[in-house]
Amino acid sequence: MKHPESVSRKKKILVVLGTRPEAIKLAPVILELRKNAEYDVFVCNTEQQKELSNQTLDFLGIRANFNLNAMLANQTLATVQSRILASLSVVYAVNDFDATVVQGDTMSMFCGALVSFYGGIPVFHVEAGLRSHDLFEPFPEEAMRQMTSRMAALHFAPTQLAVESLMRENIDPEKIALTGNTVIDALSCLSPKTVEAARGALMDKGVDPSDKLVLLTVHRRENHGGRLESILSAITDLAAAFHDHQFILPVHPNPNVKTRIHDVLGTRRNVVLTAPLNYPELVWIMKEAKLVLTDSGGIQEEAPTFGVPVLVMRYETERTEGVAAGYAKLVGADCRKIVAEAAAVLSKPKSATRLDGNKNPYGDGHAAKKIAMRIEGFWK
Repeated sequence: MKHPESVSRKKKILVVLGTRPEAIKLAPVILELRKNAEYDVFVCNTEQQKELSNQTLDFLGIRANFNLNAMLANQTLATVQSRILASLSVVYAVNDFDATVVQGDTMSMFCGALVSFYGGIPVFHVEAGLRSHDLFEPFPEEAMRQMTSRMAALHFAPTQLAVESLMRENIDPEKIALTGNTVIDALSCLSPKTVEAARGALMDKGVDPSDKLVLLTVHRRENHGGRLESILSAITDLAAAFHDHQFILPVHPNPNVKTRIHDVLGTRRNVVLTAPLNYPELVWIMKEAKLVLTDSGGIQEEAPTFGVPVLVMRYETERTEGVAAGYAKLVGADCRKIVAEAAAVLSKPKSATRLDGNKNPYGDGHAAKKIAMRIEGFWK
């Protein structure tokens, strides 16, 4: 613990992020912490997803104090980790931080926690305790979040199941706080007018607002290669079988994913391939979609608010609450299973497949306030 002698100066808190989901989920925390006059809150963007993270921060009115430009094309995991660690080490060396806030399970999160730990600086982990209990599903995220739990001083668990996972790993219960997920807080940051304004932008991209929209997202590392081929085959079959439906696929900028998706789906009349959507556009699509097929973690948490059914194109998920509550089903990268489960939804009217959006198991929209209160108590 640094600065035990300093009781009068402001606490300097560094929030480390690098991806769009991190920007979305940490924005409510940053805004809430900045309400406290006893804190100086700094933001470091590793730019793990440079365009997506900066776009989201701009939209939410947050400017990063440090931008690391850590990504290069076709980096290995070891290379990107070393670049982020080296750049973050410089940031910490010339600043005197009292705590680090990280979120989720990304490389930016892990590097922020590790450099902070090396410096003897407390780590506060938002969205702690998620577990698939398979180090290769998702890869490498499951390993990074488990390792971070060994370093964190405070664990902000989004659900009771996450709390129980941490306790089974012998984490001190006094260091765990059940908060809900900040992604639900972030949804409330968007006014209905802002979300509706996204509709026009989406129409310019070729989206035809209707009751027959399907949102698709695929980007996870474990779904590259043969799994991606199986998923694309399923989408091809569904687009042919449900020609009156429109399939919207924001294409991840990773060239290993982007090129193959365009090769397979680029000529399909009812498949719209877009650049990554901004946050309001993604929220509008989720709100209006008849079905979501995704390998994303954040969408599994957001979609229940809108009552849209989700098919999770992964073999394991650390977000089992949504599955247990009936909002999501695991279909892996199994072409036949994806097609069968999707067809079961798409063959019915949208009104017949809607779920109760008032029972989202991931939070009540007050997670950031709970986190800020627990951080305040940490120093008291």
